[in-house]
Amino acid sequence: MSKRIPIGISACLLGEPVRFDGGHKRCDFAVDELAQFVRYEPVCPEQAIGLSTPRPALRLVEDENGINLCFSKEGGENISAAMRDFSQQRVAYLHHLCGYIVCAKSPSCGMERVRVYQPANNNNRKAGTGIFTQILMEEMPWLPVEEDGRLNDPLIRENFVERVCALHEINQVIEHNLTRHALIDFHSRYKLLLLAHSQPLYRELGPLVANIAHWDSLYDFAIEYRQRLMTLLSHQASRENHTNVLMHIQGYFTEHLTRDQRSELSGLIDRYRQGIQPLLAPVTLLKHYLAEFPHPWLAYQRYFEPYPEALRLRYGR
Repeated sequence: MSKRIPIGISACLLGEPVRFDGGHKRCDFAVDELAQFVRYEPVCPEQAIGLSTPRPALRLVEDENGINLCFSKEGGENISAAMRDFSQQRVAYLHHLCGYIVCAKSPSCGMERVRVYQPANNNNRKAGTGIFTQILMEEMPWLPVEEDGRLNDPLIRENFVERVCALHEINQVIEHNLTRHALIDFHSRYKLLLLAHSQPLYRELGPLVANIAHWDSLYDFAIEYRQRLMTLLSHQASRENHTNVLMHIQGYFTEHLTRDQRSELSGLIDRYRQGIQPLLAPVTLLKHYLAEFPHPWLAYQRYFEPYPEALRLRYGR
C-alpha cells in the first residue's frame, strides 16, 4: 500500500491552534506515527462557518425541537443551521476518504458521549454526537471514524488502522479495477483476516459473493459488499478468533515440520491464547515457515500484513 491513504481529521489534532481558546489538541499517534502513511485533509467546522479564534465556547443544547449547537454564554445563540449546512456540503465531497479522526468531546466533532445540556440550567448528560461528525457518519456509514482519545487504546487503534487500510484497498478495486474477478480475488485475500473478526458475519458474506453473477449492476454489488465488509471489520478481532486462524494456518505446514517444530508452534499459539505471548510471536514464526515452505494462497493472505508493519500495532496485543 505505497499510495498515501486519504484521511479526514479535526484540524486541532494536527496541532493547529484552531480551538475556541486558541489552543490545539495535538494527537501524537496521528502526527508522529500514522502521518507517514496517510494524507490528511484537516477540517475545523467551527472556523469553516466563520467563527473566530479564539471564540466563545459552544455546547449541544436539547429542547423540544431536538439537539442544537449553541454558544454556552452570551444569550446562547443557536448556530445549528449554519453548522448543518456546512457539514452537509463538505461531507458530500468526502466520499474518497478512507477514515476520519475526530476530536473527542467537541460539540461539532465529537463521536460519542458529548455533553448535551438542558436549556434552562447546567444539567447535562453524556449522550451526544458533534453535528459535523453525526452528518459524516450518517452520509458514510462504512467510513472508519475514531476519536483521538480512543486511539490511545491499542486494540481500538489497531482496529481503526486495519479498517482504514481495508477500505482503501476495496476502494481501489471499485474505482480502478471493477470486475467480478477482482472483487472475488479481494474477498479471497481477506478470508483469514475476516475470520479473525467475526466468523458469523463472514459466513453471511460468503453467499453474497457466491451470487455476484446474479447482480444486474456490479457497482451496486461492490457498494453492498463494501458496507458489509466494513461492518464486519468494525467488530474487534478476538483472541479466540485469532487462535482459530493461527491453528488453521498451522495445518498447512504440518507435513513439513518436525515433531519438535510442530510442538514449538503449537505451544506458541497456545501461549498467545492464554495471553502470555503477543500475536506477533506466532505470526512471526508462521511467516518464517511460509518463507521456508512457500504456499501461494497463504502468501496472498492480507492477514499477515493488514497494515504497515512499521506501525507496530501487533507488538502488545
